[in-house]
Amino acid sequence: MLIPHDTRIALDTVVDLVNTAPESEPPEDGPADGLVDGPEDGLDDVAALYAFADKHQISGVGALGEKDLGAVRDVRSRFAEVFAAPDARTAADLVNRLVAAAGTTPQLTDHDGYDWHVHYFAPDASLADHLAADCGMALAFIIVAGEQERLRRCEAPGCGRAFVDLSRNRSRRYCSSRTCGNRLHVAAYRARRREAGS
Repeated sequence: MLIPHDTRIALDTVVDLVNTAPESEPPEDGPADGLVDGPEDGLDDVAALYAFADKHQISGVGALGEKDLGAVRDVRSRFAEVFAAPDARTAADLVNRLVAAAGTTPQLTDHDGYDWHVHYFAPDASLADHLAADCGMALAFIIVAGEQERLRRCEAPGCGRAFVDLSRNRSRRYCSSRTCGNRLHVAAYRARRREAGS
């Protein structure tokens, strides 16, 4: 699947945004009472919001405050719903509502040394609207291509991080083959060794 550069950047941004949310469910191998010290919110304060915007080189970010933090967290939870959508129609409805609420205003631009690309957010948009518009349109690209099933959550027990499966045959199961995938392969190998030794 050929994905334009700016769409790929927006997909990376939406995945990172969704993955800043703390886990809501305990790992499968956690205590029976469900009380687990899970990961903390990656957007726990305004400084973290600035850091996120800086990491993703989001243009036009002005002064940010608690209101912006709340709005971005709301957009993040709605993006998480897109990753959990059971079908393309549901995902499309969620994306349509996000993009419409952001006041989308497509514009061609070639700023900061990047070639011509489209910004979907309105000039002077809030950070939340900027993310909703640009990242929402990137998700729309995936849905229009008939590839909604590529929006996934890691299958490793206790993980559940979001990712976009860009493998050729749509077979990726883990957010990272180096961490989650490798951890499960090592565990399976050790289990086979234990069985063979008994």
